[in-house]
Formats: sequence, structure tokens, C-alpha cells
Amino acid sequence: MSHTSPSAEPAPHPQLAGSWSDWIGDHTTALIGIPLRIALIVVILLVLRAVAKRAITRVVQRVLEPSAGEVESSRPRRPSRGAAVLHRDRSRARQRREQRARTIGSVLSSAVTIVLFMVGVAMVLDQVGIALGPLLASAGVVGLAIGFGAQSLVADYLSGLLIMVEDQYGVGDLVDLGEAVGEVEHVGLRLTHVRDLNGGLWHIRNGEILRVRNDSQEWARAVLDVAVSHDANLDTVYRVLEDTGRALREEPDFADVLLEDPAVWGVQSLDADGMLVRLAVKTVPLQQWGVTRELRRRVKEALDDAGVEIPFPRRAVWVRTDSTDSTDSTDSTDSTGGDAEALTR
Repeated sequence: MSHTSPSAEPAPHPQLAGSWSDWIGDHTTALIGIPLRIALIVVILLVLRAVAKRAITRVVQRVLEPSAGEVESSRPRRPSRGAAVLHRDRSRARQRREQRARTIGSVLSSAVTIVLFMVGVAMVLDQVGIALGPLLASAGVVGLAIGFGAQSLVADYLSGLLIMVEDQYGVGDLVDLGEAVGEVEHVGLRLTHVRDLNGGLWHIRNGEILRVRNDSQEWARAVLDVAVSHDANLDTVYRVLEDTGRALREEPDFADVLLEDPAVWGVQSLDADGMLVRLAVKTVPLQQWGVTRELRRRVKEALDDAGVEIPFPRRAVWVRTDSTDSTDSTDSTDSTGGDAEALTR
């Protein structure tokens, strides 16, 4: 009688076990090394981004610090005025500086983030084994197409960035941008908003701004042209203008507005009706028009008191009259015609 032994489990195939161990050994670098390298790349990029943002924050804080002109303007003015510094309303100057700093900081931070992100993606794809050549070529073609299609947009952003970096103008400044003349209410990377004298709000693309006249930086000048007759004594006119300007600067309301004594520049032009004498004075920004109006009023009163005549238009009219004999005996006059001159004013 035969006994059958219980069936034993089949032993694992030695070839299969060897293939798994060989596969794991061959792909150890792919399973462990590549993820570690990718993680290292991400960590390094995050550290670089944090360092860059910290540096940008320091730059922004440095820009936000009060300028030397504002610090000096907050101190009591000495009796003898020195050179003119930047005189602005401190609240508007602070607002302008904060806008510049935050906008530049935001742009720099975004630019750093985009550059680091693109570098990280390229390095990760290289670790995965994806060829970067075709991707870079495709990206170059797409970027070229976008660049041609959005030239004006790129020009607007670049111009806006340069306007802020160079501090050409800011919020609260009175500027002349060509057709738009008024007060700046907002400065962005793409658009500048200007409120004109009539209350209209102009939206101007920064790429279209070719030249700027800023009446709010450093100092301004009030220029007054005074018309006097040809018979006026110029020495008397000069003395009256200088005394009037000096008296204006000694007024408490204008002591901090005028940065120097008004100066008479002399005869500006000789016209048919009279001559123009120019009076000029350096003022703080945005105050030149008020100073000019006040000078005009005071100069008019001073010239009247000094007896200096302000010219008015004159015309010379030549009239030729001819008289003939009349048949009326009572009213008849025998006279020959002659030339008569009449000068009317």
C-alpha cells in the first residue's frame, strides 16, 4: 500500500526573484536620486526667492524713509535762506513715495518669482529626462509672436517702470504731457491719470508720453512782464518793481514761499505802444501762479502811486478836408481847401 506525501508549495522561481532585485538595483537612482534632486532644487529656489524678497523689502523701506528735503522742511527756517530744496506738501510727497516704492517692489518681486519659477521648471524637466531643446524653441516662437502682437503693451509697461525709477513725476505733481495738462492723480505701470483744470480726467498710456514738463519739482519761478509807456523813466520803474518785490518777501504769508529776493531782469521787448519790463522771483513749487497774481496787483498800485503810466493802444489818423463855396449868402464862407491833421487817442 502506497502512501502519498503531502504536496509541498512550489519554491519561488529563482529567475523571477533575481529580475526584481536587478530592476530595483538598476532603478535606485531613478526612484530615490531624482526625487531628492528635485526636492533640493525646489528648496534652493525657495531660499533664493526669500532672500530676494527680503532684499526688495529693504529697498522699499529705504525708499519710504523721509528725504533730506522733507526733514529740512520740517525744521524751523533760519532767517538767512540758503539754497532752495525740494518743497512739497509732505502728505502728497509721502503718498507719492509710497506709491513708487510699492509699485517698484511689486514689479521686482513678481519678476524674481517668474524667473525663478521658469528656471526651476527647466531644471526639474531636465532631471526627469525631458528634452528642453524643442520646448525652448517652441517657447521662443510663442514669445516672439506675443512680442510682435503686444509691442505697445510692452512699451507701456517699460515706460511706466522707467518713469517711476527715474522719478519723472508722481501723485500731486502738476505736469504738461502735451495735450493733457493738469495734476497727476495716479501713476501706474501702464497708465497715468491726469486731472485737468476743467475737472476732466485724462488716461494716458505711458508708452505715448514722449516728453514731460513738471512744474512741481525742486523749485519754480514767478515771471511778471510789466508794460510801461515809452515816456516812463526806467530807473523809476526798476526801483518801484524792486521795492514792491522786496516788500512782498517780507510779508509773513510769503516769507516761506519766496526763496530769494525778486530781481528785475530789464526790458524784455519794445512794442509800438510801450515796453515790457520783466520781474522774476524763485518760489517753492506750485506757488508761482499765486505769487505772480499778488505781484501783479501790488505792482499796479505801486506804479500808480509813482505816476508811471501804463500804455494803451494809440492810432494816428490823417484826415483831408475840402470846403467849397456856398450859395447861401448868410452862411457863405470863401475858403480854400487845406490839409488838416488830427491825432486821436
